[in-house]
Amino acid sequence: MITAPNFWTNRGLISTALLPLSLIWILAGQLRQILAKTEIADLPIICVGNILVGGSGKTPVTATLCRMLKEQGYAPCILTRGYKGNKKGPLFANPALHTTDDIGDEAIMLAFSNDVCVCADRIKGADFIAAQNKFDVIVMDDGMQNPWLHKDITLTVFDGGAGAGNRRLLPAGPLREPLNTGLAKADATILNGQDETGLSALLPNTLPQFRGKLYPDQKVAKAMGKRRFIAFAGIGRPRRFFETVAKTGANVVRTLSFADHHSYSEADLSRLQQEAWTNGADLITTHKDWVRLPPDWRARILVLPVIFRFSRNDKSALLKLITAILPERQS
Repeated sequence: MITAPNFWTNRGLISTALLPLSLIWILAGQLRQILAKTEIADLPIICVGNILVGGSGKTPVTATLCRMLKEQGYAPCILTRGYKGNKKGPLFANPALHTTDDIGDEAIMLAFSNDVCVCADRIKGADFIAAQNKFDVIVMDDGMQNPWLHKDITLTVFDGGAGAGNRRLLPAGPLREPLNTGLAKADATILNGQDETGLSALLPNTLPQFRGKLYPDQKVAKAMGKRRFIAFAGIGRPRRFFETVAKTGANVVRTLSFADHHSYSEADLSRLQQEAWTNGADLITTHKDWVRLPPDWRARILVLPVIFRFSRNDKSALLKLITAILPERQS
């Protein structure tokens, strides 16, 4: 995963110097679209994707969407490629059997409360899910730019603090594809958190916009109290997690950021532990980071799970949009 450099938020000299490489990126993407043969899966597919690289919150949104569908009587299965995992699949993720080296951190995290199929080839993964004869909808975590598999609904997620960055393509900016191209694929947008960059003004008026934000697990937050913590995270936008920890009322004495999907070594963890001892604090991290920790370290580090919640009105409107393409609920 690319770590977001500071120049992705502006159009300075470094970003401008990289524009020729952005042209190569867009031409490669266009060629892939032209050559791809799109296939339609046996089950309807809801894609939860993003136009920018880095953390937008699409994985928590995916988990929330599955929970909403289950509440309506549907049987969803998540399809993910298992980023940074070495198993190509198709297989069903099992946190008791698989490690993050096997299938990546996002698949493990989602599998604690969802059925998750991991497959590098999304067409094979969709066929594998349909062959089980127990699911009626596929929720695809990422894959918005994948041209080979037809999506029945595409939801693109934006982080309210990042917006569309400097609106330039990789590597000059954070965009995977031109903003207008990505928005043209989307059936709706989901904004994670407050719109701090004026993103809403860039979105077409005809495109439905839904809003929500991340909330900490209340049981864990209550148990944290006013204790002192050193918070660390290796996710796309660690600042959002650090703010969440602080909002619980805990005393955050220091924050430490690592690259997204960082694989923690014994040396990393020993340094973190020493830092905590020096400051008379405990260590706390994200669920996504916690699943990447060696098993013997997990008991020593507190994990603060988060959940994405829509407003009541937006939740109802989004369900109406989605269920219009789904089969009748099972009785």
